[in-house]
Amino acid sequence: MPSDKEQGHQKHAKLARPDFGHFHRREWAIVGTPCGNIKKLAYGIIDRLSDSYRVGYVDADHAAANKEGQGKHNAMAHGARMEYTDKISYHRLDFDAKLDSYQYRTYFNEQDAVIVNGNHFPARRQIVVIDPKKEDSLKRRLDQLTDVRLILLVEGVNEVYPWLREKLEGFSNIPLMKLQDEAGIAILLEKELAAAKPPLYGLVLAGGKSERMGRDKGLIEYHGQPQREHVAELLSHFCKETFISCRPDQAEEMKNALPDTFTGLGPFGGILSAFREQPDAAWLVIACDLPLLDEHTVSQLVGFRNPSKAATAFNSPASEFPEPLIAIWEPRSYPILLQFLAQGYSCPRKVLINSNVELLDAERPEALRNVNKPDEMEDVKAVINQKT
Repeated sequence: MPSDKEQGHQKHAKLARPDFGHFHRREWAIVGTPCGNIKKLAYGIIDRLSDSYRVGYVDADHAAANKEGQGKHNAMAHGARMEYTDKISYHRLDFDAKLDSYQYRTYFNEQDAVIVNGNHFPARRQIVVIDPKKEDSLKRRLDQLTDVRLILLVEGVNEVYPWLREKLEGFSNIPLMKLQDEAGIAILLEKELAAAKPPLYGLVLAGGKSERMGRDKGLIEYHGQPQREHVAELLSHFCKETFISCRPDQAEEMKNALPDTFTGLGPFGGILSAFREQPDAAWLVIACDLPLLDEHTVSQLVGFRNPSKAATAFNSPASEFPEPLIAIWEPRSYPILLQFLAQGYSCPRKVLINSNVELLDAERPEALRNVNKPDEMEDVKAVINQKT
């Protein structure tokens, strides 16, 4: 019998996978020197980046045993498999389980970058230290040197190992610095982080059934063209590419359609469907029922975008809650949205309320007015006519 592959059958959906490393999208393993040097350098880099970026650190505990766990002073010592402790200034979670990349990426999702002790863990990018004390150890890790971004020389060393020069493709283009130059190293990594800012895509939400309006809100003309096309044109000034989120049955009637693949979830499903297509993009999401939205307000949102947060959104002028349907959703919000869905929630506002987000007060709050009913539509048309 022909195999599934021979028959052209694919058992699993072909999904766009986020561009992850072992722990995170942006990660560097420091390797080639004793662990004490790695920790000192990592702490120095984090000190210098912490004002602008959230940086995680991965290391191993060299102690033979955790002294705290040797007695009966915690639940783990009594057989518990997980223990959470509020340490007041930070939080601690101990658990008895083996982790792999799938779990690591979840735990480090809210970080902007991760620095890794490469003597214990791999990472997709590496910082190699030329330290004779660890030359043999580095040779054993040659297969881990997949993308060396920086080479550091310990004090008293002026040359890179000849065998390493031969191994590294594009060696002449790899920056070479001193291990002691923590400030310069941090500046180089900061430049990489700035260059890695996720691209901004636009998403016009136009897949609702418009039951209260009695007609498709995306087709109403406030500005001389269907509203969904007007908003798409507005977003095109700020976004790399703009799509119109719609139901599958609407896709053929519009350009740049992005049909819902998470159906029955309203705007929540539209946002998830966008991330399913482009998981490494940030999505500027705008509902099509905001006819007073103007370029100035979108510019304010984009100008104050904070990629270190899950999203950037406006506070609603009508309530104390954030507006999820005129917001920038960063790539890190994709797994957060899925986690809320797994717990039975499909409200994007609830996600914003319970996540680390950047909130703004709109300079022109009237631009956030949404229109859902015929009388509201006529009122807004009158406002627009007065302005013109």
